[in-house]
This record gives sequence, C-alpha cells and structure tokens, in this order.
Amino acid sequence: MSVPLRQNLRMAGYLAAQKIKGNKKFPLLVELEPLFACNLGCAGCGKIQHPADQLRRRMPVEQAVSAIQECGAPMVSIAGGEPLMHPEIDRIVNELVAQKKFVYLCTNALLVRKWWHKFDFKPSPYFAFTIHLDGLRERHDKSVCQDGVFDEAVESIRWLQDRGFRVTTNTTIFNTDTPQTIIDVMNFLNDDLKVDQMMISPAYAYQKAPDQEHFPVVEETRALFSKAFANGNRKRWRLNHTPLFLDFLEGKRDFHCTAWGIPSYSLFGWQKPCYLMSDGYASTYKELIEETDWDKYGRGRDPRCANCMAHCGYEPTAVMATMGSLRESLRAMRS
Repeated sequence: MSVPLRQNLRMAGYLAAQKIKGNKKFPLLVELEPLFACNLGCAGCGKIQHPADQLRRRMPVEQAVSAIQECGAPMVSIAGGEPLMHPEIDRIVNELVAQKKFVYLCTNALLVRKWWHKFDFKPSPYFAFTIHLDGLRERHDKSVCQDGVFDEAVESIRWLQDRGFRVTTNTTIFNTDTPQTIIDVMNFLNDDLKVDQMMISPAYAYQKAPDQEHFPVVEETRALFSKAFANGNRKRWRLNHTPLFLDFLEGKRDFHCTAWGIPSYSLFGWQKPCYLMSDGYASTYKELIEETDWDKYGRGRDPRCANCMAHCGYEPTAVMATMGSLRESLRAMRS
C-alpha cells in the first residue's frame, strides 16, 4: 500500500469522529516549524529569509507539543529550517510519538550521521525520517546550492534503514524538470534505495525565494506529471499520496484548496492561511480557524494561489473526498 495501513485506519476513524461531532474545519496534519535556521541556502526556499535574531530562536519542547495537543491533529510534519539544528528535536519527536501521533521529521540529512550522538531517536511505526531529495546528484545539488548533499543524503538513508527506521522522501518539482528527471529520481528512490514511501509536489513560488524563475504553472505541472506517471510508473512507485491527489496533479481531477486541513505552527504562532503564505499569525488554533477568511484563498480568488498545486492545500481535499466515497476508499486501499 502507498500509505501505511495503521495510518489509513487512524485517519478513517479520525474523519468519522469529526463528522459525528459536526466539525466543518479540522486539521489532518500540522506543519510544525520549531525553528527557521537552516544549514543550506536553497534558491527556491522562502523559509529562511528572517533576521538573525529570529534565526537564533528555538521553540521550547512544551510549546511544540502543546500546539499539537491544542488542535488534535493525528499527524505532524516537523520542518523548518533544518529541524536537526534544534537541540531538543528528539524530545519533541519522542513526546509526540508517545501520544501516538504520526510524526515525519523533514531533513536535508546533512546532520543525521554527524550529530546522531546528540539525539535519542527510536524506531517506531509512528515515526519516519523524511529526507529531501529533488533529483539525482547533479539535479539535487544544484537545487540546494551545495555540492555533496545528494551523496550524504543517500548514505544517511541507508544508514537509517540499517538501524530500523522508517525512511520516506520528499521531492519538489520545478519547471526545469522533465518527465524523465522525475522518472529517474523516483525509480532510484523506489527501486534502488527502497524507501518506505515517497512524497512529490510542485514547487510553490515563495515571494521571498531568491529564485523566482523556475516555479511551474498549472499547465506545466499537469503535463509533467501525466507523462511521468505513464507506463505504470504511478502504480509501481510507493507514493505517500491518495490516488485522488495524484489524479489532481495529472489534471484528471480538479479540487478547491483546503488550506485549513494542513495548518502551520511556527515560532510566530499559527500562520494564516497556510504553510506557504503568510498573512499574519493567530495565537491559538481556534483563532486561526474562526478568524481567517478562508473563502478568499485559492485559485481564482487570490493571485498568489494562481499556480499553486502543493500538497498542503490540495491533499486534504483529496483525503476528504476519498474518505467520503466508498469507491475511492477501496481504490486507495488497492493502490
């Protein structure tokens, strides 16, 4: 299965509970940013353009855990910045795992082996390292603006696998990609490295990103994915997405953005409206949900959303459409 059975069952139960309670807006996953600092300066990143005093900040463990408890999300993706630069990132992970949250720790992997002695991570079906890989060696190192990162990421994946950890990957697609570059990296991750699951998503044009020229528009995205997914590739790859989201990437389905489904919590609070755009912050999750004008966001409503097809906005829509249909639920289980 593309998504672990344990996770699928938990999400089905969670969605059923939300329906019974009559909740209209609720989180499926939280993008948790316990710091903004990073050891890379990727050209397409808009997350590290903060003043030096903000880059030095680290979120206290209690604050991070309390935010997840407050909103009740069953899944957490810990991003940044580079989470392994947080001296207590293992405590954040372990406390969330103890609460049986599904935790994905997103990292560029440069510090995995170098700083392993500083941490106390343990293998768990609720925990996975998510290694960022945008392509094979030349493609990835160019994307992160540093040579040697691809090789270290690959070695770290194998090193973690040998120690019994679940390892997933996250790949961002730019308009410099071709169907073949996508196929090449997915084949490598799926067949050679044999990672547990792979996530893939079109790049979003952060306003503060140094590189503003290489973000794909909707038509380019659909053409890229429809060709890359052809010839049985989509079914063969262990993709950590619902079939409906993959349909969306190919242009077979269209969805509205469900930004509230994957809220973002950082040092500044709950980010409005999503992980990719910053229109202010709410101090509580309740405030985020009740005081954000969700109807003004999405393609055709806000020009910043015009070419966005990122998973943080559209995967929640696909998940809820899947869970609301017996046919699509069975399809997801078979994929």
